[in-house]
Amino acid sequence: MAVKAGKKKKEFPLIKIKLTKSLIGRTERQRAVVKGLGLRKVNSEVIREKRPEILGMINKIYFMLEVSEVEK
Repeated sequence: MAVKAGKKKKEFPLIKIKLTKSLIGRTERQRAVVKGLGLRKVNSEVIREKRPEILGMINKIYFMLEVSEVEK
């Protein structure tokens, strides 16, 4: 029985994302991106890895967010 060598998981830096503006009057796509990031209410914060998928989501609604790096 051979042991498979697993891929080494790439380490990504962490970022803190804070929702600073309300979802009232926003499109359904923008609301979906906010939900996908895990944000709920104004001033809610989440910590995510700085991955290309997350950065793309942030880019779509950058005007509603405050983003900062998290030190480990």
